[in-house]
Amino acid sequence: MQKITPFLWFDNNVDEAVDFYTSVFKDSKIINIIGPKGSAMSAIIELDGQQLNLFNGGPMFSFTEAISLFVNCETQDEVDYYWEHLSAGGEESRCGWLKDKFGLSWQVVPSVLMKFLWDKDPVKSNNVMQAMLKMSKLNISLLQEAYNN
Repeated sequence: MQKITPFLWFDNNVDEAVDFYTSVFKDSKIINIIGPKGSAMSAIIELDGQQLNLFNGGPMFSFTEAISLFVNCETQDEVDYYWEHLSAGGEESRCGWLKDKFGLSWQVVPSVLMKFLWDKDPVKSNNVMQAMLKMSKLNISLLQEAYNN
């Protein structure tokens, strides 16, 4: 069992969230569901090795951008896949951020971005930052181009 597990509060749609997230992430599984199918009280799922607890808590609380889940992508195809699937029914934002149809914020980020932003050359890292600020879905080739200029 992992030491720290995100606990996500849903408004009576845990079953839908379980189905959605386990369909988006190919390496996923349902660990446990408490309650009957269609009216589960809570569930534990695993997405690419990361466990999440989902809870039907009702409308008292909702997600904000103060917490997001970060999806580290190796290729543009992977960025495109997660961006398209996670934003379906939700809303796209800036700099690789989106909200899914439940209002949960995600960052869909190519792994090379951190390498570029943390480069010791401040001109290179700033060029990448300026390019990123103009994007919604992140584009690896445009980030690479900004890094090399």
